[in-house]
Amino acid sequence: MAVRFEVNERVATIAFSRPEKKNAITSTMYQSLAGGLTEACANPAVRVIVITGDGGAFTAGNDLADFLQRPPQGEGSPVAQFMTALRTVSKPVIAAVPGLAIGIGTTLLMHCDLVYAAQEAKFAMPFAQLGLCPEFASSVLLPRIAGYQRAAEKLLLGEAFDANEAERMGLVNRVLAAAELMPFVGQQAAKLAALPVESLRITRQLMRADLQTPVAAAMLTELQHFTRLLDGPAAKEAFSAFLEKRKPVFD
Repeated sequence: MAVRFEVNERVATIAFSRPEKKNAITSTMYQSLAGGLTEACANPAVRVIVITGDGGAFTAGNDLADFLQRPPQGEGSPVAQFMTALRTVSKPVIAAVPGLAIGIGTTLLMHCDLVYAAQEAKFAMPFAQLGLCPEFASSVLLPRIAGYQRAAEKLLLGEAFDANEAERMGLVNRVLAAAELMPFVGQQAAKLAALPVESLRITRQLMRADLQTPVAAAMLTELQHFTRLLDGPAAKEAFSAFLEKRKPVFD
């Protein structure tokens, strides 16, 4: 299975599990991810959700071939369903990032409550490089997390950055050795699972209250621009260049 879902000791683990492709995400995987989040929220035995990746990577982002064949088409698309499911999740979410986290692999972290990364982790939001625009309300959330200048650097240039910089930006809570990552995340999840459900729910609700409307609005606006830009000449040139292993030439 390309998405692994399991529940153990009141913790639901949802893992990208396509290591031969660095956990690149297909449309079918987005549907499974959304379904896993919905199932975890509906299960009273689940107190905490952990999102991670198998095989040493978090996710390389969208599977390019699948993405071009099944581009996002509005709020009903599988990727939009996943984004909405994660944005509205009612239980604490911890992200464990063992390695590569590209595109949505970085932007989804902004919707998690706690983020822990291995020293080897790499992050990037190369949307502008691909002739596209930010997604998943990152145009709102990243400036809030990291400050405008750092957010602008990451979203405009789209260059990769390491786990230590992600920690300094506030995107990551803590950086750990690879062998320590999952045991530490397990400990943090167990701590949360032992706390009163209602107090955690209300605390999260209070912290997120002022962002609910702007985040939902940004997601919709970004998706509209993203879909339009995807059909534009810059994106077509960027994807062609990627497939042909050459540097893109933009007008």
